[in-house]
Amino acid sequence: MFDWRWYRIRETLRELDVELFTLGGSAFTLWSLARLVLLLILLFVVAGRIRRFVQLRLLARTQLDAGAQQTIGTLVRYLVLVLGGLAIVQNAGIDLTTFNVVAGALGVGIGFGLQNIFSNLVSGLIILFERPIRVGDRVELGPIEGRVADIGARRVTLVTNDNVAVIVPNQKFITDNVINLQYAGGRVRLHVPMGIAHGPDPRLVERLMLEAARDHPDVLDEPPPAVRLLSLGGPAMSMELLVWTQTMVHARRTLASQLNFAISERFRAHEIRHG
Repeated sequence: MFDWRWYRIRETLRELDVELFTLGGSAFTLWSLARLVLLLILLFVVAGRIRRFVQLRLLARTQLDAGAQQTIGTLVRYLVLVLGGLAIVQNAGIDLTTFNVVAGALGVGIGFGLQNIFSNLVSGLIILFERPIRVGDRVELGPIEGRVADIGARRVTLVTNDNVAVIVPNQKFITDNVINLQYAGGRVRLHVPMGIAHGPDPRLVERLMLEAARDHPDVLDEPPPAVRLLSLGGPAMSMELLVWTQTMVHARRTLASQLNFAISERFRAHEIRHG
């Protein structure tokens, strides 16, 4: 008995197996094109899984910090994509040498139209290798301040104190001045300026400011707090409290506000007026 269903399926397959185009000396049918696309999609999935395995399983057991783990994981993913992509293209029968002229023309187009994109990619590699910033660092870039949440191929994600994610192109971290507050060890010094009306003994003012600083739990004892007398001229004395902190790097303005409140309370108790 003749099965018309299998006959229709075979005929459909034959129709789909018609040559669509030729690329790199290899003829592509609908099936071969679909297989190539599926292999490329599978490559990206596998590369992502390998990166997570290396980063979360292997490197998590080492003493490397989170930034170094992410850097190595990203490089492993790029390596898998490059090697896997070449293997898939070769398996498809595409002769890469036939693309020399196309690659030259594409290079000219890249030089003009894709300059910023490739500049960000190269900057991303520089960041990954030189590591001027790492995941978890507190950085300032112009008016933006935030924690480095992720370092990608083209962009760095900063999260501000308002829990707002700012996507910054990698090139900015190479060409602009970047302040990394945790690059030198994680502790920073905070400057709290103060204007005091003339009259009280500067030494008394210094003692009260230092007491307020020492009583704050987020101010480090070493290096110890210090007070500078900047100026005696003008309508008020100009003084400055210097404190070190490691736990409030992400909230330095909050720490300055708390110190100002504590100093103000002590000044009122001694009838010292702000200038």
